Amino acid sequence: METTKAYIGLGSNMGEREASLRQAVELLDATDGVEVTNVSSIYETEPVGYLDQPDFLNAVVEIETSLSARKLLLATKEIERLQERRRDVRWGPRTIDLDILLFGNVRISEPDLRVPHVEVSNRAFVLAPLAEIAPDLTLPDGQKIRDLLAALGKLEGVRVYRPGAARLDLPA
Repeated sequence: METTKAYIGLGSNMGEREASLRQAVELLDATDGVEVTNVSSIYETEPVGYLDQPDFLNAVVEIETSLSARKLLLATKEIERLQERRRDVRWGPRTIDLDILLFGNVRISEPDLRVPHVEVSNRAFVLAPLAEIAPDLTLPDGQKIRDLLAALGKLEGVRVYRPGAARLDLPA
């Protein structure tokens, strides 16, 4: 069966943030047609957009999937539902957030699915963990992840969470 390499961004800033990230990775890997193949360190990051909220924990996972991008989106939304994600405030607090950052080398522009993720090249909290696990990755438009990260300069508000102990584990 043909598979596609994709990257999923994870974020949480409510409740047991680290546990929420770990559960999301387990649920993603347990999804039929999805295998988690690499995971980044966990990064603690300041909020963007809506600032009156706690700091986030963020990470990126690499997957191999036989699902279409649309079916993968549905799977990520189901994981968010299982983890009681609420959408009360745009860019507001959340128990979990899963975003499809990249899906192979394709571009998708639909009202509820934009790939590459519309903010992938502008957000240090996405680029830092993505560059950690795929430093040579190139976006469909030819931009290299490491160059985008370098262009951001100083990564204010993005730091490894509990260095040495803060790496998500590959599911067993």
